[in-house]
Amino acid sequence: MSRSQIILGLDPGLAALGWGLVRSDGHRLAFIACGTLKSAASHALALRLKALHEALHCVIAARAPDAAAVEETFVNADRRAALKLAQARAIALLAPAQAGIPVAEYAANLIKKSVVGAGHAGKEQVRVMVAHLLPGCAPSNDHEADALAVAITHAHLSQTADAIRTAARG
Repeated sequence: MSRSQIILGLDPGLAALGWGLVRSDGHRLAFIACGTLKSAASHALALRLKALHEALHCVIAARAPDAAAVEETFVNADRRAALKLAQARAIALLAPAQAGIPVAEYAANLIKKSVVGAGHAGKEQVRVMVAHLLPGCAPSNDHEADALAVAITHAHLSQTADAIRTAARG
């Protein structure tokens, strides 16, 4: 029997880091909250990363998730943008780990396939399915919708992994 858990999904970005919280109770999912953490483009990179880290730490402290899941980065042709995204992603991995929360990582195509059923689904399709799977949620942007999709993916895949472990124990 699976236990209820709160999952924090994170969509990393330097300008906007999306977060979403979902309660997973067996096969039932419930929307808790979502938001976007922003950093000022006019600030130095170190200050932007610090602002994201502090804001994410506040979300974690206030919401006390049981697990976190982060979207993996994809290869970007713009090396500078890819490096900045990787640094923001490091913040998304670090903050929950510092709080003692287990962190999982999922590829963007796996997230889309888990939520929409197609690995190359568009942003609008993800947003529509997130709203369908989590009644009452209304993400205000793609970052929040993507973060909720990451949390949904973790809920589905962690349940599958738990079932396999239980079956293997016999």
